[in-house]
Amino acid sequence: MLLLLGGLALGVLLLLDGFAHGTLGESPREVTGNPAPAPSAVTSGGPVINMVDGKPRSLRMPSKTIALTFDDGPDPEWTPKLLDVLRARGAKATFFTVGARVAENPGLTERLLGEGHEIGSHTYTHVDMASAPSWRNRLELDLTQRALAGAAGVHTRLMRMPYSSRPDGLTAPEWRAAREASEDGYVVVLTDRDTEDWARPGTDAIVRRALAADRHGEGAIVMLHDSGGDRTQTLAAVAEVADRLRPQGYRFTTLTDALRLPAAEVAAPTRDRAVGWTLVTAQRAAAALTGTLGVLFGVAGALYAVRLIALLLFAHVHMRRVRRPAPPPGPLPPVTVIVPAYNEEAGIAATVRSLVDTDHPGFVEVIVVDDGSGDRTAEIVAALGEPGVRLIRKPNGGKPSALNAGIAAARTEVLVLVDGDTVFQRDTLRHLVVPLADPEVGAVSGNTKVANRGGILGRWQHIEYVIGFNLDRRMFDVLRCMPTVPGAIGAFRRSVLARVGGVPGDTLAEDTDLTMAICRTGLRVVYEEKAIAWTEAPSSLRQLWRQRYRWCYGTMQAMWKHRRSVVERGGSGRFGRRALGYLTVFQVVMPLFAPAVDLFALFGVLFLDPAGPVLMWSVFVAAQAAAGAYALWLDGETVRPLWVLPLQQVVYRQLMYLVVVQSVVTALLGAGLRWHTIRRTGTFSDVPDLQPASR
Repeated sequence: MLLLLGGLALGVLLLLDGFAHGTLGESPREVTGNPAPAPSAVTSGGPVINMVDGKPRSLRMPSKTIALTFDDGPDPEWTPKLLDVLRARGAKATFFTVGARVAENPGLTERLLGEGHEIGSHTYTHVDMASAPSWRNRLELDLTQRALAGAAGVHTRLMRMPYSSRPDGLTAPEWRAAREASEDGYVVVLTDRDTEDWARPGTDAIVRRALAADRHGEGAIVMLHDSGGDRTQTLAAVAEVADRLRPQGYRFTTLTDALRLPAAEVAAPTRDRAVGWTLVTAQRAAAALTGTLGVLFGVAGALYAVRLIALLLFAHVHMRRVRRPAPPPGPLPPVTVIVPAYNEEAGIAATVRSLVDTDHPGFVEVIVVDDGSGDRTAEIVAALGEPGVRLIRKPNGGKPSALNAGIAAARTEVLVLVDGDTVFQRDTLRHLVVPLADPEVGAVSGNTKVANRGGILGRWQHIEYVIGFNLDRRMFDVLRCMPTVPGAIGAFRRSVLARVGGVPGDTLAEDTDLTMAICRTGLRVVYEEKAIAWTEAPSSLRQLWRQRYRWCYGTMQAMWKHRRSVVERGGSGRFGRRALGYLTVFQVVMPLFAPAVDLFALFGVLFLDPAGPVLMWSVFVAAQAAAGAYALWLDGETVRPLWVLPLQQVVYRQLMYLVVVQSVVTALLGAGLRWHTIRRTGTFSDVPDLQPASR
């Protein structure tokens, strides 16, 4: 529920910001065809249209009276500079404000009124009222009134339509919109002198257009802009116009003062102020959120690019190290394979048979620990009659207790821990124990592969295992900071397990917890790519969610448990600073913010320039595909599954991010999470054996 509410709130704020800025800003208007003109009584009249009695009456400015009007603001950069220019010359002006900008800059709105200027409406998003439906125009004007109420406690009687200009250029569609606004009580304001300063034609051109009235001493409404781009030319032009006309007896005042109309602003009712405050707060939050997400979008892209490059470089280094000719190892040690099993009847027979059918030249014993299964797991193991296989039955106590029971019963120093849904190749055991010939190695991680990769969900997990998990392990091996030996396949020294207290049972990711404890001893944990284990991955989204939820939550538990390693010295400190730092950034923090960043990318496609987000996403997928092809090649796999990669980025990746979000929320709320078992489908039940992959 919290995830849903958070996502909904985020989506609403982005939509609000997108609505507010999707079309904002002055620009040349595209007009198709030749629209009919407005009635001649309007086009030949003055620039101010009032319909207080139901009939249009146009007004003109008195002689030697200039109403400077500014559209598209308030702007946090240019409006204050313009106000300084006006104050220095004792001039008053009328600002036709965009509601969204009022909401984002309430302090500027208050300053406008406090310095004696007046405010009119320029719609909420700078919409073209001539082409918009009537309901949209009413919404735009109403939202602007609410923004003014929330920012300054006022409503306004004045309105200027975006893209409008002089009365003689008014079209029939524009007149329809103006008439509807007039019928709602607005005084519609056009202009006598359109300086077109939005196009930045030069200060001289702006001044020349604004001074056209100077020839006959006429008054005029001069249209300028205080937002929408660089307004340096406008500022200079306003100063020059005022300095040239004031000595000639011109006065610069507001529209309503010049035309002796009622004041433009009226006090807003308390209820409207409250509603307006909510709108202003939401709009400011939306603007801040958009800016923050824009930064996160760039940071996330840079971090993922650096991570991808690092993974590939370390994978290359790892490949050169492990594949160079090495002296043949000495006699391989005897091995005990421990299989904890709880309700594994679907695949336990295939698991045990694969462990017995090994080319390991030394002694191998297999211990299956039935952890109080409620199905036929124990009966199946007993009926196999395989030599060297022992069955231990115990009451249900969880996977760590089953592993520890098997460790206590083992007869050898080298132990291999295997999940009950995993199948080994004939050469897996041999490859897995070879690195333990080095006394500095305390544990070995094998190479886990997805067996049930036929459907699209299986392919997604197959790609994740090869690109994500195995590339990560190659990097961790090179950096000597392996955080996880997977429960599906790992080899350990019994003495090392005794040193760290056995398999821990106080986290839900016992494999990660155990590996971190071993790394903190200063011993190495390495990755052996040739030791391949085939595992059955979840076959439904529900099962996948439950598995990854446990993994993620358990990993965070282990990270918190071993947090002191970050400040420790020696091998423990190296592990903590490298592995925990990496996991914190890329498996907790980045996934935590990734859904918001993805929403922002969608927002950018819909409301901003779509080229940037689309290009970045395309580059990201292409880079992922290239890395995936390299990772698959390293593992001796075909690249055909990569065709599902784009869809994986859209669907599967989001699911994994939400798992992290839910895990963090669970941790912050202090809620416990119990062990979730995965229902097995018996992927290996019809597979007698698996041969080593060819290279």
